Amino acid sequence: MNLINDLNRGLFEKINALKNYKSKTIFNDALELEIEDFDESITNLAKELKPWRKGPFKLGELFIDSEWRSFIKFNLLKPHLNLDGKNVADIGCNNGYYMFKMLEFKPKSITGFDPSVLSFLQFSFINRFVKSNIKFELLGVQDLPGFGVKFDTIFCLGVLYHRSDPVKMLKELKAGLNSDGEVFLDTMFIDRDDEFVLSPKNTYSKIPNIYFVPSIKALQNWCERAKFKSFEILAIKDTDLNEQRKTQWINGESLENFLDPNDPKLTIEGYPAPKRVYVRLK
Repeated sequence: MNLINDLNRGLFEKINALKNYKSKTIFNDALELEIEDFDESITNLAKELKPWRKGPFKLGELFIDSEWRSFIKFNLLKPHLNLDGKNVADIGCNNGYYMFKMLEFKPKSITGFDPSVLSFLQFSFINRFVKSNIKFELLGVQDLPGFGVKFDTIFCLGVLYHRSDPVKMLKELKAGLNSDGEVFLDTMFIDRDDEFVLSPKNTYSKIPNIYFVPSIKALQNWCERAKFKSFEILAIKDTDLNEQRKTQWINGESLENFLDPNDPKLTIEGYPAPKRVYVRLK
């Protein structure tokens, strides 16, 4: 809490100062909140909390058109989810969009892990209206083994390629699971048939903290080294401009700026353009 106060005291106080609006949560693609007595203070605070990467959210009259249409990813996973009565964790939860969507599945508990203070502030803002019991921990995946709680289901969406030791991270996920638990993993991959891993020299799609992008066979090898016994591919999808794009709710660039303007099958650096694989691990 001291970290939040030191870095973002004003925003945190504004969120806590919001009045107790009566609201109703509707689980559409955009997490929708019907809010009685909606006023401009909600819009103004949402703008102060930019950039909004995950979403979208509809708060009364306000539509937060996030960079990512996160419902596309969630809807791919939705047919495979059985969260009723389970303890669930979301690693790299960002502003909690996926966790809020999970509420519809009636889990026993939901805990988010993300060290980003801005993500926590956005989550706290949305949760003023959702009024959920979701817990948000300002922690990373490395904190999972020592957290003291084992989870039935762990979501880890779009995190693996940001870690400099992906096998260690997979072991950390495994350590956070109950014996019969499952991990839903989403990561970028290189579309090749061999056991190949791309290690970008400086950036991948202009992103500096992408260390390794594996082929699916290499990813499966990593998971086996981490002692997962089951590797089930749920979906494969290109990352496209319908899913990720620049909006007025972010600052700077988005996917259209990360791809080669002459060949959208390549990144600006000349690497294969991002594709994603969705996997269930047990």
